[in-house]
Amino acid sequence: MAIEAGTKAPDFTLKSQHGEAVSLSDFKGKKNVVLLFYPFAFTGVCTGELCALRDELPTFVNDDVQLLAVSNDSPFALRVFADQEGLEYPLLSDFWPHGEVSRAFGVFDEEKGCAVRGTFIIDKEGVVRWTVVNGLPDARDLTEYAKALQNL
Repeated sequence: MAIEAGTKAPDFTLKSQHGEAVSLSDFKGKKNVVLLFYPFAFTGVCTGELCALRDELPTFVNDDVQLLAVSNDSPFALRVFADQEGLEYPLLSDFWPHGEVSRAFGVFDEEKGCAVRGTFIIDKEGVVRWTVVNGLPDARDLTEYAKALQNL
């Protein structure tokens, strides 16, 4: 079960598509974080969601907000995916230990071996303020989490 609003978000450090270590705590006291889990790069629904975020990037990456997208793909696959789709925000690899961060947030599907579509809005103090979890085939409505960000 996914962690709920009002819960302190578990800290983590994952490698980005550029091989850089990115920690949730890097943003504490500085930015709100939109933490988005998605199953796999190069799949239709995931590509659509991540490109929609790319097209609305100023809403999700600015002086007050940082978008972090997490999948269970390797950093190398994420680099090719980011380059192919023009994704300039951090794509983080929860590849090894496989799904550790996805499990910590309660969005890892053990049967499928990947994260489901979980989104967590985390405030500057590291507390989850809003969340939505969709099944694998169900795309999220990014306008919902844009509205949630406005309410912080």
